[in-house]
Amino acid sequence: QVQLVESGGGLVQAGGSLRLSCVTSGRALSSYVMGWFRQAPGKEREFVAAISRRGDSKYDTDSVKGRFTISRDDAKKMVYLQMNSLKPEDTAVYYCATAAALGVIPTSRGRYDYWGQGTQVTVTS
Repeated sequence: QVQLVESGGGLVQAGGSLRLSCVTSGRALSSYVMGWFRQAPGKEREFVAAISRRGDSKYDTDSVKGRFTISRDDAKKMVYLQMNSLKPEDTAVYYCATAAALGVIPTSRGRYDYWGQGTQVTVTS
């Protein structure tokens, strides 16, 4: 079992940056693909980015390409999401999650097993 706690959210103006962190505990982080999802008010939770177990492969959704970067530090049991050039449409609660996946990095919410409680990101225009 894995416990995850996100932090780093906040209020930022459009064009600004935030760095989200996710600290994990329990089973070794290297056992999992790590992902970030977000959920805006009235919308379904959507995939944002994910990183492979070894950290050698990443995938992110088109809307954040070139702006967001996912990374991991297994020794510290941390996962990060660096968010630059933020837009109002990035406003959402952001969640980190684990997937015990092999092969292709999953983007489906149902493939992820453990979730944090989320951190709010609000981008003003």
